[in-house]
Amino acid sequence: MKQTVHLGAGNIGRGFIGALFSQSDYHVTFVDINEQLINKINDEKSYQVTLAAEKKETITVDNVTGLNNLTQEQDVIEAIQQSAYLTTAIGPNILPKIAPLMARAISKRVRSTDEKLYVIACENQIGATDMLKKHILDHLDEETKASLEERVYFFNSAVDRIVPIQEDDSLDVLVEPYYEWVVETKESIPPVKGMKMVEDLDPFIERKLFTVNTGHAVIAYLGYLKGKSTIDQTLADEEIAEQVKETLKETGAYLVKQYGLDKEEHERYITKNIERFKNPYLNDSVTRVGRAPIRKLGPEDRLIRPTTESQKAGLPYSNLAKAIAAALLFDDPEDEQAVEIQDMLKKNGPRHVLKKVSGLGEDSDITKEVIKQYEGLKG
Repeated sequence: MKQTVHLGAGNIGRGFIGALFSQSDYHVTFVDINEQLINKINDEKSYQVTLAAEKKETITVDNVTGLNNLTQEQDVIEAIQQSAYLTTAIGPNILPKIAPLMARAISKRVRSTDEKLYVIACENQIGATDMLKKHILDHLDEETKASLEERVYFFNSAVDRIVPIQEDDSLDVLVEPYYEWVVETKESIPPVKGMKMVEDLDPFIERKLFTVNTGHAVIAYLGYLKGKSTIDQTLADEEIAEQVKETLKETGAYLVKQYGLDKEEHERYITKNIERFKNPYLNDSVTRVGRAPIRKLGPEDRLIRPTTESQKAGLPYSNLAKAIAAALLFDDPEDEQAVEIQDMLKKNGPRHVLKKVSGLGEDSDITKEVIKQYEGLKG
């Protein structure tokens, strides 16, 4: 049986990427630091993925095992020797931490086989695999680097599937029916069910990040401010629903101009995704979607990047500025990053936060507009 190693045994890993590999007749080795989760995978050897819809279709995922990368490093390295793919779904911030282990595995592999290995970071981050590749190369000597050509390939990808927080500690995962996995490659690579291959990923990943991720974040932050519990409840508020549409019109204007997208087709894409967010069977909380606001307010992420690009293109961005302001007001006491932002706001004010977290000049036009919206939302 074909082999693959997937780093990250969380809900996205099990409910999306790992499930697709299993359905494509791969044995999936999940790698994670959560010992309880890894033990559960090894004990149960399978789990269920249920589609969040009126008719709850269930898929059995089997041929899975787990390894703990903290205590079983050599086993992880050995598993990578046998694999066609090496994928991640661990969060962009964790990629530098896992890169040394991946580098050791790749170094051993290129000395023992000419079989090709395909490395794909399945993260909500533009150029995530490029980032991972750089971190891996930092831990390889020059001889090993020279041996990678035509043996180890690094492909950027765009991933899209809503997976809410699960209510118990079961391996089973509830996911939305819709998914998209787009991989940038000109190579002929082993097929995986649901994987779409394109030569230029930029239009796909920016369309996804600045529609799906931006829209999701806007709903979460505005919903939180209005005391809503879930995403679908938030969209039942017509005022918020209209605000989300107006924000995505701004990101859409940039995408249409930047990539020559068909305007009417993109408007249908926006509408389709808003309908996805309304799915009541997901029961997705605003705090889950809004979590980690420091990351979401990063210069290259879903709120700041489309705003700065819109400004550069001479396009409107006032609704995006309002979304950024709402993110600053996300004060969930259970979220470490939210608590950190609130502490920064109290000590130094929003201009300082936008400079430190988002890379915006304190006197920039975007900052001025965000401050204006911030004061309005703060009341």
